[in-house]
Amino acid sequence: MTMTDRDRENDATGPGGAVTSEPAPPAPAASRRPRRRPDLRDHPEWILVPAVFVAVMLLWEYLVPALGIDEYILPRPSRIAEAMGTQLSDALFWTHMKVTLLESLYGFVLGVGTALLLGTAISQIRLVEKTLMPYVVAFQTVPKVALAPLFVVWFGFGMTSKVVMAAVISFFPMLVNVIEGLRSADADRVQMLTVFGASKFDVFRRVRLPSALPFIFAGLDIGIVFAILGAVVGEFIGAKEGLGYLLLQTNYNFDIAGMFAVLVILSVLGLIAHFIIRTAQKRFAFWAEDNTVIGA
Repeated sequence: MTMTDRDRENDATGPGGAVTSEPAPPAPAASRRPRRRPDLRDHPEWILVPAVFVAVMLLWEYLVPALGIDEYILPRPSRIAEAMGTQLSDALFWTHMKVTLLESLYGFVLGVGTALLLGTAISQIRLVEKTLMPYVVAFQTVPKVALAPLFVVWFGFGMTSKVVMAAVISFFPMLVNVIEGLRSADADRVQMLTVFGASKFDVFRRVRLPSALPFIFAGLDIGIVFAILGAVVGEFIGAKEGLGYLLLQTNYNFDIAGMFAVLVILSVLGLIAHFIIRTAQKRFAFWAEDNTVIGA
């Protein structure tokens, strides 16, 4: 045995010949991976979406005068943008927008809250399902827009009738999504927790509710857009303020560019609401990005 080997043996044995282990060298610090920069090849929509918008606007802008279409029938985008700038600079326009937003928000909260409670009861209690589902299905077949004049008679021309209209329209998509979501829970997981003595509330909290979250957010996504629609429809029937009332006024005045401007603003409000719901979904139901809207 060479001297080097003997020295290594002595270093490896402690007093009395006990074998000791040398401390392992410290592991090199893990280098942080540089964050990958967004690649346009992975997100072609970043280019295609604005490109399609610009192409359509340019085609619209130059095709309308080329075809000899009058401005009061189909105004050019530049004329619509001008009308929108005029409206946004008017303090009265912001009053109309505030009214519509409040009606939509109150109706959305009322409709979604009722749908959550009723959908949970129907999906979890067999007797409630057998008793109420026939009435829910029958009422769902009624055209909701046709109820607007009746709500105006019952609740007047104020905000209440529009809130009820928005709540009714946003109620059914949310209800169906809640029921289907709570029923979509994995039967094996439910059975396993039941065998281990979990209560019905524990099963609901740990299995059924997480499984239903993607469906719930899908219902919220379409419900908020329907709430805006319900508020505007209610304003069509009878109102003194709101974006729906403003649409009627621009129609009476043959201000077609102003009508298009209000429609664009309503679309922007719907898009903002959609992105808010999608952002909340990515935060609370990140495991299920893709889902199908039920009950639209």
